Amino acid sequence: MVEIILASKSKVRKEILDKNNIPNQVEPSNVDEDVIKESLIKENVPPEIISKNLAELKSCKVSQRNNDLLVLGADSVIDLDGELISKPENRIEALNILRKLNGKKHNLVSSVCISKNGSMIWNYTDKATLTMKDFNEEDLINYLSKISDESLFAYNVYQIEGEGKSLFSNIDGDKDTIMGLPIKKIKEYLSNY
Repeated sequence: MVEIILASKSKVRKEILDKNNIPNQVEPSNVDEDVIKESLIKENVPPEIISKNLAELKSCKVSQRNNDLLVLGADSVIDLDGELISKPENRIEALNILRKLNGKKHNLVSSVCISKNGSMIWNYTDKATLTMKDFNEEDLINYLSKISDESLFAYNVYQIEGEGKSLFSNIDGDKDTIMGLPIKKIKEYLSNY
């Protein structure tokens, strides 16, 4: 299979590529996501388009520096009834996010984009719906105490492949999408490239 550049510092995304035997190297895009997200939110852009635009921006930025190579950009957002929830900056924000999601259904939107020579050549967006159980405050604090800072700030408030699975009463969607990389579609595209 063709080698790709992953325009992300996400360890989970790298692990998914490695597990699926997709040769890759990592070159983070260092795009300021928050500024772009805020601008798109002000324009009432739907979460799916925000996620896609960020994935495209990341892959195109890295692709401009790497002629003739395939660059994979990815982005995931949490959509709670139209409100976009970003990664926490600290543990207080993480607790507030869990409070917002508590007992509710939300969508996790993951987009991927492959670029070559600075232009997008393929993209895909998938969505999973998760219903969080109803927890009391102590349960939420206890859950957060089990999550390392590195995991919390890198992958948002839940890691579906680990401790986070216990937060949900229902998960409807692809596990890889929830982890930030809908790998089946990526493999499909790369195998036909």
